[in-house]
Parts: sequence; C-alpha cells; structure tokens
Amino acid sequence: MTLHVEIRGNGPDLVLLHGWALHGGMWGPWLDRLAGHARLHVVDLPGHGRSGWSVGAHDFAGLARAVYPHVPRDAIVLGWSLGGMLALELGRRHPRHLRALILMATTPKFLAGPDWEHGLEPAVLDEFSGGLALDYRRTVQNFLALQTRGDEHALETLRSLRSKLASHGEPDQRALATGLDVLRTADLRDELPRITLPALVIAGEHDRLTPPGAGRELAARLPSARFLCVERSGHAPFLSHPDEVLAEVLGFLARHAGGASP
Repeated sequence: MTLHVEIRGNGPDLVLLHGWALHGGMWGPWLDRLAGHARLHVVDLPGHGRSGWSVGAHDFAGLARAVYPHVPRDAIVLGWSLGGMLALELGRRHPRHLRALILMATTPKFLAGPDWEHGLEPAVLDEFSGGLALDYRRTVQNFLALQTRGDEHALETLRSLRSKLASHGEPDQRALATGLDVLRTADLRDELPRITLPALVIAGEHDRLTPPGAGRELAARLPSARFLCVERSGHAPFLSHPDEVLAEVLGFLARHAGGASP
C-alpha cells in the first residue's frame, strides 16, 4: 500500500507518525525548524489525511506493515500517541533497520487496568467508540479537547489542532475504528526489554490520555532510553512547548544520527 508521505529538509532521515484521527499536517510550525536539521518523512497513516484506506491495515500488525516500506534504513522514527505505539512496534519488528526511536506522549498500553494504572479508563474509550457511529466529527473534536486539558497553553494548542484537522481531508471511519481497537487491545509491556534501540521518551506533565507515569514506565523498561517530562504540558508538548521539545529532539539527533545540535 502506498501512503502519502511528505519529504522535506536535509540531514538524517526522521520519520514522523501522527496520532489517532489526525494526519501529517498536525505537527505544527516547529516542523519547519526541525527540517533544517533532518530529512523529514511526514506520514499520513492508512485512512488518514491523504492516505487511502486498505483492508490490510485493519489491525496493529497491518498498520506496522503499511508504514514499514516508507521507513528508510537507519532512520529515526518519531511517533506521537498512537504513532508512538507504532514506532515501538516497528522497533520490535525491525531493530536492525532503524537507528533510534523518539516516543512522544505515548505508552506501551493505552488503557488502565488492574496491573496498569498509567492509562485511560476504558469507559472513556468506550464513549469515543460509541460516538463514532453517531457523530464522528464531534467525537474527534472532543478527543482534541481532551488532548489539551491541563496544558498551560490549552486554548492556543487546541486552536492549532482544530485549525489543521481538515487540512488533509477527513479520515476514513474504518481507520478511526481500527485505531480505537489498537488503543483498546495493544499491550507492548512485555516486549520493551527486547527493544534495545536508543530511545527518547517525552511526556507531558498534565497529559490526560497518556499520563507521564506511562512515559516513565516506558523509559524505565526500555534498555536504552532517556526520559523528559515537559512541565505544564498536555498531550501535544511539541505544540504547546515547541522550543523545549525541539531542543531535546535536536540533541538526540546529534547524539544518535550525526544531526546538527540546536
């Protein structure tokens, strides 16, 4: 399957994977600065943005298979939220193909449970699932609002997300349903000790979807990870606190891909 991928910039290859219901245009203006230090491969996931839907992408493994052909050898993969879980899966499946991982506001297990307190309550995800059939546009808007709750720049961040939401077209509802199924069922915790790639884990202090505790646990269980918690940030720290996140990402590129320092 051919996905829509915008390629721009110069430097080491950096593949960007967005979150649920979004697209590659959601990364915001900090990407313009990042393109001065890396060759960006900004992916629209299957059924999102300008990428068509494929029945082969109906589960977690299928999404990973769809993305893999668009990941150059020795690339660093930067994944946000659901995209971060995909980055982990690519690191698990193709460790020799990748150079490193940057995991932004993500988690090895999205839902909370008896043995995992760092997740979203299942009832909240059930509400999103039910809302897709009734009014998926409102459901996605509510999801965006939850992403910014608790952020010191919540209004500006939400305005940025909403302004870009339809810029690549509307997502396929089959893709939205598949993404929610992945968030409901995927559990990579047992795989983390075997993902030995260098990793940078960035969490938002007030993230309500992937709490910072999930990021701390993720970094602790990965053999070679650095953890950063962005203070007073929600689920999109690269939008709300772009300078801090950019500096951390550029430093990681300099250490692990020969990229330029900030």
